Amino acid sequence: MMNNSTKTSGSSKINIEDTLVAVILATSFSHLLNDVMQSILPAVYPLLRFNYNLSLFQVGIITTTYQSAGSLLQPLIGIYTDKKPLPYSLPFASTFMMGGLLLFANARSYSMLLVGAVFVGLGSSIFHPEASRVVRIASGGKYGFAQSVFQLGGNIGTALGPLLAALFISQQQHITWCSLVAFISMIILFCVSHWYANNLKKRVRSNVATTYTNLSRLQMRNTLFVLVMLMLAKYIYLSCIGNFYTFFAMEKFGIDIYQAQYLLFLYFGGIAIGTIFGGPISDRIGAGSVIWVSILGVLPFTLLLPHVSLIVMAALSVIIGMILASAFPAIIVFAQELMPDKVGTIAGLFFGLAFGIGAISTAALGALGDMVGNQNLFTICSFLPLLGIIAVFLPKLKNRCTYDI
Repeated sequence: MMNNSTKTSGSSKINIEDTLVAVILATSFSHLLNDVMQSILPAVYPLLRFNYNLSLFQVGIITTTYQSAGSLLQPLIGIYTDKKPLPYSLPFASTFMMGGLLLFANARSYSMLLVGAVFVGLGSSIFHPEASRVVRIASGGKYGFAQSVFQLGGNIGTALGPLLAALFISQQQHITWCSLVAFISMIILFCVSHWYANNLKKRVRSNVATTYTNLSRLQMRNTLFVLVMLMLAKYIYLSCIGNFYTFFAMEKFGIDIYQAQYLLFLYFGGIAIGTIFGGPISDRIGAGSVIWVSILGVLPFTLLLPHVSLIVMAALSVIIGMILASAFPAIIVFAQELMPDKVGTIAGLFFGLAFGIGAISTAALGALGDMVGNQNLFTICSFLPLLGIIAVFLPKLKNRCTYDI
């Protein structure tokens, strides 16, 4: 594991701590740009729904398409890169995202929108496993902190997407301007890939993964099952708010699309704030404790949200976003410490799972919303955090991971 010290190469000195922080921040900023591009899509759904006369089910299918592409490929990419890292694959992620956005901006039909959605999903599936590996390499052992910074970039990007859509996208063709974001991301990721490739060449693989001798294989599988169920509760609820919150607010309070997008921005802003604390707190008190509180603890607020005034709803959405956001960095860290020699696989599995849950649940929730209405949809989904009670079955990991990737 790399120490926070100074190494000398010829006449130049490189401060390792500064180098690691720079890499983490660059990767996090790339995550921001990646998720800006991705979150623009739900923000312009009302525009697409009007232009193409779509039902809520068809809107949900768009999300299902790009999230399915991401969920199917990310675990496979993670498994492959555990054996053979692909540092220069990162810029190609932004290339696919750019292609997807250009298709969305110029689509002549609903089927072309779905093709664009596939490109967006491919971009994310390439980005997350390798970017997560880069962040872990650069963490210096502060895995929770590094994962939180990485996730913070993504969550800020998710929050900025609806805001940028509200400010700059009044027509479908305006989505073309978002391809500039993809181009900037390509440049940054090429620089990160260059550092990553050099790091892989110079790295001496002298450290061995520490396995947790207090857990059997069956216990590990059971633990992964619990983590998957917790992800299920978290991401079905996030799919509900992320994709249908604007429709819910517009129908319940009679506000226009731009005001609804600002509400979505506040919610995603709450997620960004919560992400800051999830990883560092898990470094201090343990990821299991953070997971428990972040999912079950949000229940009172989700139960209230469908039944309050506009201002209170906006405040509750920020609180919900903050609490739920702390779960994902902690889940990733917990799973990677459970299987420290499978970092890419774990990253691909859980990022892919997040996409997959979103893909399936969004289509299902869209169909349910068409049948029962948005008010009842949000009421039903408000009970999902009850699943957080199964976090009691998460074991305490006695040995800390010392695997140096």
